[in-house]
Amino acid sequence: MTQLTDPTSTRLRLAISGTFGVGKTTTTEAVSIATGLPRTHALTSREILADLLPGRSVQQLSGRELLLVGLRRLEERIHHEARLDGGFVSDGSVIHEWVYGAARMRMGLNPGAGPGTRLVRGLAALPSRRFYREYLDAYGTVVKHRAKRLYHSFVHLPVEFDLPEDGHRPVSEPFRHLSDRLLIQTLEELEIPYHIVRGSVRQRVQHILDHYELRAVVPVEEAILQVVS
Repeated sequence: MTQLTDPTSTRLRLAISGTFGVGKTTTTEAVSIATGLPRTHALTSREILADLLPGRSVQQLSGRELLLVGLRRLEERIHHEARLDGGFVSDGSVIHEWVYGAARMRMGLNPGAGPGTRLVRGLAALPSRRFYREYLDAYGTVVKHRAKRLYHSFVHLPVEFDLPEDGHRPVSEPFRHLSDRLLIQTLEELEIPYHIVRGSVRQRVQHILDHYELRAVVPVEEAILQVVS
């Protein structure tokens, strides 16, 4: 059983971790409904782009623009978290955008593109690579300190299935697995308690409630139906 700074369920600050397409949002919403803990999250990249860079897709963004999207998502997270006095369950965490940036630094700005496109964009980005690396180092220091102070525990959802090949994903399977490893490495570095949860949505939600001894105010099956219907 995870030992918390404040073990009462109404004060639990829990982050649901995992990379693209592992079911963070569905799991977070179902846990929130089942337990009554408020859900907190950031806007999606598409929502941010519609506001800041209308008409652009993630695949078209430059390094500067990707940093802009990451900072806007961090602002959203901090704003939403700061409004909650008690516990919450968070869809992702403040370290997620930093991890995605670090993974892109290794794999290229658009890891979902073909090798030719990645090569051309990688060569174009070489002159500014040092700046982005130093920026991400500073960004990482800030969000790691906040995560250490803010969250009691993490639930990590590993990569259990491939993304659908629908042509709309700005990432690749190697990028997802790299991000997954970086998330775990960061949690271990920060010594934040985390618990890996697998299985169906129902299995995940029930496991989370059992592990943290959270009382269900709405039956798990009903909570899931409210999310997926």
